Amino acid sequence: MICSYKVQCLAIVQTSPMRYDVSYRSRNSMFSGPFPSGVKALILANAAVYLVYFFGSLFSEQPIFQSLQLVPADVFRRFEIWQLVTYMFLHSLQSFWHILFNMLSLWMFGTPLEQTWGTKRLVQYYFVCGIGAGVCVVVMNMLFGDPYQHVLGASGAIYGLLLAYGMMFPDQQVLFSFLFPIKAKYMAMIMGGIAFLSSFQTGGTVSNLAHLGGMLFGFLYLKTQFGGGRRRSIPGKSGGGLDFSGLDPARLWREYKLKRAKRKFQVYMRKHDSERGPWVN
Repeated sequence: MICSYKVQCLAIVQTSPMRYDVSYRSRNSMFSGPFPSGVKALILANAAVYLVYFFGSLFSEQPIFQSLQLVPADVFRRFEIWQLVTYMFLHSLQSFWHILFNMLSLWMFGTPLEQTWGTKRLVQYYFVCGIGAGVCVVVMNMLFGDPYQHVLGASGAIYGLLLAYGMMFPDQQVLFSFLFPIKAKYMAMIMGGIAFLSSFQTGGTVSNLAHLGGMLFGFLYLKTQFGGGRRRSIPGKSGGGLDFSGLDPARLWREYKLKRAKRKFQVYMRKHDSERGPWVN
């Protein structure tokens, strides 16, 4: 079973003017401007594994990486828990579109998130969503499905990134099916709804359970980790509630612009100093 992004539902981030206090506006493309180190490392790792998988299958009669695919029965009964991580870096050899659209989505949604959160937070979130998606696949297949169903692909983590993008930059315009402009928050809702309804269908090669699991664990992570999990008092109540101030898009946008301005100033100063030449005493 493939954990796959559907072609007709791919979104492209638009660069139309947006209000800075509620959304992020990307001015960068895949071929110019910064390419964050975390997103770059994840894409390179997936591409490298895919190439080894592809060429290895040409010269080997036995399927390679078989033990690295996610098989619920192996995880639950034989405790091969590494599969919860390794399956994210394997993609179907039957269709190049599987890895292509997953990596394109990783770049589109992961880049602004990493530029806002930082590399460590982005990579941590990616693995939480991917592993969480795998856990959901294992549990649901052991209880109601096929325990020996093989699952591979990064779409559980990708759906988690889509959810985070929709929450962080809700009013950012994206193109649904390459044609229809829609706000990111509605895009996340639609994709989540499609995965939910599709999970009731039997058969097929797409693991909608993984998609839902990635979004579920992503949502729980965002609601518990941002703000350090601190609790604050609620007026009129003796208990407390989670502090979600870390999810304030306006504050995060201002911090991002400040960091970006500092980087530009540092680059300018280094260039200016290099043009002056050495001092002579």
